[in-house]
Amino acid sequence: MRAPPSLPISLALLWLIGIALRLAILAVPPVIPALRGEFNLTGTEIGALSGAPIIIFAAAALVGSRLVARIGVVAAVITGLLLTALGSAGRGAALGTISLFAATVVMGMGVAVAQPAMPALVGRWLPQRIVLGTGVYTNGLLVGEILPVALFPWLFAAFGESWRATFLLWALPIVVIAALVWVSAPPAPRASEVQTSGRWWPDWPAWDVWRLGLIFGGVGPLYFGSNTFLPGYLNEVGRSDLISPALTALNLGQLPASFLLIGFARHIERKAWPFVLAGILGLVGVVGMVATTGAACVASAAFTGFAGGAAFALGLTLPPLLSTPQEVAHVAAAMFTISYTGTVVVALICGAVWDVTGTARAAFAPIAVATLLMIALPPTINFKRRPGVANR
Repeated sequence: MRAPPSLPISLALLWLIGIALRLAILAVPPVIPALRGEFNLTGTEIGALSGAPIIIFAAAALVGSRLVARIGVVAAVITGLLLTALGSAGRGAALGTISLFAATVVMGMGVAVAQPAMPALVGRWLPQRIVLGTGVYTNGLLVGEILPVALFPWLFAAFGESWRATFLLWALPIVVIAALVWVSAPPAPRASEVQTSGRWWPDWPAWDVWRLGLIFGGVGPLYFGSNTFLPGYLNEVGRSDLISPALTALNLGQLPASFLLIGFARHIERKAWPFVLAGILGLVGVVGMVATTGAACVASAAFTGFAGGAAFALGLTLPPLLSTPQEVAHVAAAMFTISYTGTVVVALICGAVWDVTGTARAAFAPIAVATLLMIALPPTINFKRRPGVANR
């Protein structure tokens, strides 16, 4: 087995991989008006284009686990990055709706393949600094969510208002990051890849698999659900002017959480209270968003984003903390499958509640219920136990 990179290089690579796994996904929202105009997309098709990656993440997480078992952790991450870049470039070259959606599927597959491998990669490179490595990786994910939105106006103008150029542009740094991973931490020979054991299918009947999935499953509705239904609520109460500030606060609020995780990594590792606190803060944020307007609503959105970012980062630490190196990938794959499926289901329930009640405010009730999982379930985990029982 080849030695892992040094601590600084490992942290730098984890941060860059995190950025790469979000650039292509969040490159879509800014260009939706242009896509709708060129391809004459319906509202349903726009919704499907935005929601397709989440569904693919849920459906293809096990493919990532299988790939890790076949080719190893580092090679699986590199493969996922290259698929992500290919999908992004493919969207830039799309000739119609079918090719646009096909490229989106490829992009989603790339992210879905890499995500289950990342907890295993953190455990392999930083076995004694798992929370630190996860915090840095999570910070990269969050930066990757912000960059496409923040830089879009400048890039769009610089490339003659070509949405195709922006998709092609975001593919380039992803390829570069994949190359850096290959050069700095080349895949070990398959026979010496200690992070895999040949097994890739999760132990679905095991309660702990579902417990991790349900804990992590509270994060998706809190973040994606709030992003989806907050504009409807603000428009309903006559404060559409707050939609942009509130969504900005919701997304930027995640960044401080990742910095705190990095700074206090050793103090919160293997403890349940950070999960509980994140869940409580999330509930406070959700209630604040739908009970207030004006600056208080924007502040509550930032609160919600902070809680979601903290819970997301903490959730990513669970597979490497509670599993043996050989088990991390398929435990993570199960966690992602359960959580992303739950995110889609809760979103559908939220929409149905909105339709039945006639008010967007009611759509946040299922989000609050899902957030309770982050409060109730972590205290039932024995964080002091020997790794290797997370999926038995």
